[in-house]
Amino acid sequence: SDTLANLVTLALLVMAISVIGKNGVYWMGGWVPRLGIPLGINLVLDGVSAFMLVTITLISFLATLYSIQYMDKFTSKARFYSLFLLMVAGMIGVSLTGDLFNLYVFLEIASIASYALVAFGCQHEELEASFKYLVLGSVGSALVLFAIAIMYSLTGSLNMAQMSTQLVAGGFEPIHMFAIGLFIAGFGLKAALIPFHAWLPDAHPSAPAPISAMLSGLVIKTIGIYAMARILLNVIGLTPAISSILLVLGTISMVIGVLLCMGQDDIKRFLAYSSISQVGYIVLGIGLGTRLGIAAALFHLLNHAVFKSLLFLNAGAVEYATGTRDLNKMGGLRDKMPVTSATSMIGSMSIAGIPPFAGFWSKLFIIVACVQAERYGYATWAAAVSVLTLAAYMRLQRRTFFGEPKEAYANAKEVPGFMQVSMLGLAVLTIFMGLLWIPQAREVFLTPAAKVLQEGLNYASGILGM
Repeated sequence: SDTLANLVTLALLVMAISVIGKNGVYWMGGWVPRLGIPLGINLVLDGVSAFMLVTITLISFLATLYSIQYMDKFTSKARFYSLFLLMVAGMIGVSLTGDLFNLYVFLEIASIASYALVAFGCQHEELEASFKYLVLGSVGSALVLFAIAIMYSLTGSLNMAQMSTQLVAGGFEPIHMFAIGLFIAGFGLKAALIPFHAWLPDAHPSAPAPISAMLSGLVIKTIGIYAMARILLNVIGLTPAISSILLVLGTISMVIGVLLCMGQDDIKRFLAYSSISQVGYIVLGIGLGTRLGIAAALFHLLNHAVFKSLLFLNAGAVEYATGTRDLNKMGGLRDKMPVTSATSMIGSMSIAGIPPFAGFWSKLFIIVACVQAERYGYATWAAAVSVLTLAAYMRLQRRTFFGEPKEAYANAKEVPGFMQVSMLGLAVLTIFMGLLWIPQAREVFLTPAAKVLQEGLNYASGILGM
């Protein structure tokens, strides 16, 4: 099962890289809508879906590599990999589908698999967290489904491109705002935006480390932020009201998330609250609606997927070696676990926005985008939260790896080889991903993705034209 799972995720990564720069539409079963008849389900490959495919498959491959030895302490690795690959399939489906109901179906596939994976340890803590995640995730799914039903009743189609053209032709009515509110609340629950975040601080710490990395690095972004951005920008269109809502939600999540994480003694709860804060940066950039804002938001989405996955794998390594997640019981692990310590420092520096790491560039360009859009207050909040994040992560590093070593962990040692390889791979990516903002790399990967979202309702004419 180890070999098969890793070969599958590696093959997916190779295929995802091969479609960078390509565009296309595939009509399932050859059912192409003709004369405006709303029939046919399509898969859409464009700049932003290719961007998401690379992000999903990259983190998935490194997470399965880490799982080879980490999951030995759990039972039934075959079931673990089955659920893991089902979750990956759901996220890939969300990224590619051009049909609103099928987006919901793929979203549910990824969600249901993640509910089971959170409970994979089968202890009281894991089951309680999984149940809370299941309940709140189901509420989010129900809100999204209700919104889809309203949009279908208004347009007579579930195809996102056709729905968009119908909405433009029919004008904007109050019922549309109600559906938009449902979409934002539903996807906000999936993305764990404040005030929809209650499930995340329990679910992420309870899950096995590779699943914590997947949840924080990919799931909340794919079935939450990406799905919300695709619908609000490409189907409905980013109005000033929607923009204001996203800007406020993003800023609140940034500020409250970092303040909550500073008071945590559980290393994985600390990282979970930090994810809420970093998701706020992404939503802030998307809410600006400018080309630079959206490009910087996508860049931060990719950066956060990499360095937060790294930090959760570091936390899993520490727990693997010491048997605890309690920061009060740690300290002095730097000499015992040099690879984990060094890669954790790299991840911490990047998430705190320290140059030259990738997180610095994406945060900088989000702040610059706010200034260009004359949203000076939001730029100030973004800069202030970055300073608080630095303070929080320096405290985390000091409590975990520095200071006097605890006698209880005198025999602690570095984790096995495959776990180290995954952490080192993510650390190298964290160092060099800042190069994606070099014009040549940006034009191939980031700019096409930002262009699709920034051009908004032109999405429909592009799809139906193909």
